[in-house]
Amino acid sequence: MSEDIEVDLVVIGAGPGGEALATGAAKAGLEVVVVDKHLVGGECPYYGCIPSKMMVRAADALAEAGRVAQLAGDVTVTPSWAPVAKRIDEEATTGWDDTIAVDRLADAGATVHHGVARLARTGRVAVELPDGTTTTYAARRGVVLNPGTRPAQLPVDGLADTPYWTNRDAVRVTELPGSLAVVGGGPIGCELAQVFARFGVRVTVVQHGPRLIPANEPEASALLADVFAHEGIRVLTGVELSAVSYADGAFTLTLDGDDGDQQVVADKLLVAAGRTPNLDDVGLETVGLDPTARTVEVDERMRAGDRLWAIGDVTGKGAFTHVSMYQSAIALRDVLGQDGPPAAYHAVPHATFTDPEVGGVGMTEQQARDAGLTVRVGSTPLEQSSRGFTHGPGATGLVKVVEDADRGVLVGATAVGPAGGEILGFLAVAVHAAVPTDTLRSMIYAYPTFHRAIETALGELA
Repeated sequence: MSEDIEVDLVVIGAGPGGEALATGAAKAGLEVVVVDKHLVGGECPYYGCIPSKMMVRAADALAEAGRVAQLAGDVTVTPSWAPVAKRIDEEATTGWDDTIAVDRLADAGATVHHGVARLARTGRVAVELPDGTTTTYAARRGVVLNPGTRPAQLPVDGLADTPYWTNRDAVRVTELPGSLAVVGGGPIGCELAQVFARFGVRVTVVQHGPRLIPANEPEASALLADVFAHEGIRVLTGVELSAVSYADGAFTLTLDGDDGDQQVVADKLLVAAGRTPNLDDVGLETVGLDPTARTVEVDERMRAGDRLWAIGDVTGKGAFTHVSMYQSAIALRDVLGQDGPPAAYHAVPHATFTDPEVGGVGMTEQQARDAGLTVRVGSTPLEQSSRGFTHGPGATGLVKVVEDADRGVLVGATAVGPAGGEILGFLAVAVHAAVPTDTLRSMIYAYPTFHRAIETALGELA
């Protein structure tokens, strides 16, 4: 048996956080090994954030063209998916080739393996390479876990035997179907549903829960549902997918609901109903952790055990690229023995890039009440702001703020509108830094802007 190869640090999983941490550690002079069994860069650049936002941008351009008649004259637009597929292939993913990302890590001084990495015991990682050989590394500083997640496989009768899509398939589409059923009304499902609908696909969204984007405020969910209805997207909520079959080029979904069974038939099926952590084959049991766990518990320095750190989706602190990047910086400082602020999650921002965009930060109103806070809430429709009035069609939205009245600070906020994710930046600072609401009220807000609706919402606190 060959001896272990000694290095300073092994990073398992090269998603955005893992790649950033490995780069920083290598540039600091550590001997770093990075292992990923798929594409270096992770879900975000190849199947998530980047290609999907190219799709969203294209769909939004079509929608905006449709508003010209109300604002500036006549225009005729013929939708074509070809430019979208070309941009994703050539500009976003380079044909789903990670050579650029691998070279970037190598240039920083890291060693990169495509393979399957498993913890062997504290500070040791066994790497199974594509040729079937195994190399074991002994890490002096330790190991960073960043294995990410994969699309969840639903235990629905017949589903596994059908050629359904996940988000990974949807972003690689080169030709559009006539109709599409989307299972899951969260951010991924809603974004892609609206994209395909705006390109002329007949779309039905099937949501198990009572409303779309359930992690957001109910007002945001209701607003988005109204927009979907106006755009011809059929939304079925409060139903359970009990069976799926595929025959003659069509999917048939059997749904159970309060009104009895019903069926939805579509050319294609997109399943966007959750994610599964990639923790089932990383050897957690060899370091005293539960191999069946859905998350890895970490402290404020991202430590998960002796010489073991974990970052990203598997920590359960928010399945967002920005959370992984935030955690990677904290873990890197700890790996290097540097001081710095510990992790804090009271102001995690998130945005769903539907049209209108739905941005949120911190607690929802219900979460604040459940936490026992003395809650005051203020809200205002975005279209009633001066910018909303002048903007005209497409300005649907709202700003809602949630205050801890005892402390006089915002603990949560929501911004829905044409630039909801951008308006959110102001609110995220207010929640993160616990800026007194009296101070926020005393500010000067530029006129006429969408963010000026924040001032109005603050005035409505009650």
